[in-house]
Amino acid sequence: MDTSNIKVIAFDADDTLWDCQTHFEAVEQQYCSLLSNFGDTSHISTSLFATEQANMAELGYGCKAFTLSLIENAVKVSQGRVDANTLLQIEMLGRSLHAIPSTPLDGVEETLRAIRDTRRFGMLVFTKGEILDQESKLRRSGLWDYFDRVMVVADKTRAKYRELCQTMGIDISQLLMVGNSFKSDIEPVLRLGGYAVHIPFEVTWAHEKTEEFDHDNLARITHFKQLMEILK
Repeated sequence: MDTSNIKVIAFDADDTLWDCQTHFEAVEQQYCSLLSNFGDTSHISTSLFATEQANMAELGYGCKAFTLSLIENAVKVSQGRVDANTLLQIEMLGRSLHAIPSTPLDGVEETLRAIRDTRRFGMLVFTKGEILDQESKLRRSGLWDYFDRVMVVADKTRAKYRELCQTMGIDISQLLMVGNSFKSDIEPVLRLGGYAVHIPFEVTWAHEKTEEFDHDNLARITHFKQLMEILK
């Protein structure tokens, strides 16, 4: 992939710069345990995912949206029999996600530093979710100063990628998007004519699973450090 035309590199945050999904899955496991009187893990998880999907257009992504779905689904699977103390425990489980570690994944910080030192590219975080939550994780990670801009959006639609390019003053052909989700980080950019680097994470949220494809503007890597090989 020829990156000589690239002027801006946009980075996804969760599960690209730091681990996020494993914490959500751990909370879901505890949640299913709390509700074990009302069904097995498979039933409760399947119902939760359906509830999340139904709420997504109105609530979006992030800890708060997830917590509301946890509570709604608890009432649903229990047919209204879940007690107040259990609902409080569920609310606390959701709240705990606001304090998860945002330790950079292996190779992330040194690679960001190396890219910054080239002075060739604008660098920004482009992620979806809740602004306060995402900004908090970025600050806790210690990575904030590597980026020129942080953009948090409700969803990564093609329109939002066009808006990103307008904000940065570039054409889509001058954008390189780096992320773990083929559905959110890769496909929209490729369809618009931009460039993308896919770095799959060890776990993938069911909502982000999609059919993948090859493309001349796409590179696939298994470790964040390999990004420098592409940029050279």
